Amino acid sequence: MRVVVVGGTGTIGRSIVAELSKRHEVVVAARSGGAHRVDITSAASIQAFYREIRGFDALVCAAGDAYLGDFDGMTEEDVAVGVQGKLLGQVRLVLLGRRLLREGGSFTLTSGFLLRDPIPGASNFSMVNGAIEGFVRAAAFELRRSARINAVSPGLAEESLAVYGHRTPGRLPVPMSTIAAAYVRSVEGFQTGQVLLAE
Repeated sequence: MRVVVVGGTGTIGRSIVAELSKRHEVVVAARSGGAHRVDITSAASIQAFYREIRGFDALVCAAGDAYLGDFDGMTEEDVAVGVQGKLLGQVRLVLLGRRLLREGGSFTLTSGFLLRDPIPGASNFSMVNGAIEGFVRAAAFELRRSARINAVSPGLAEESLAVYGHRTPGRLPVPMSTIAAAYVRSVEGFQTGQVLLAE
């Protein structure tokens, strides 16, 4: 298969690329770095990226920002970071790429454990994670019959423990191999409309 990994230079993205590259042609895209550049907050950037790469069998998105900070100081502009980045960025990839998806292809988006286990300062992440999972469940009914769409919900990756572990005390870190395996299940498997937990 020809698999596009958006956010393929990030912590999780690199592991996804490494695993899928064993069996597939992988196209790595990111806002900075990677073979192809794409900014998922911009429809024009996504369209230019799709014109460059053309058709694909699967697309995985492991990219998208959200606001991390104190709720009392959070503004509408802060909320928009997650809405425009992690939420609409991923939805744009689907809406603008669905006609380039080959027969039997799939989209895999990323939500996260903060929907089920919210922590102080991460309400923007919790909100957009819930919206992503809702979108995936509903869109699965409306994509053309042969197409699939899922979300992966990663837990706290071992590689991120030093940076974020203090924010979620008692949570066991997840090996990157476990997280990457959930994305492989979505790309190579048969599920659709599902949230695959790697928590």
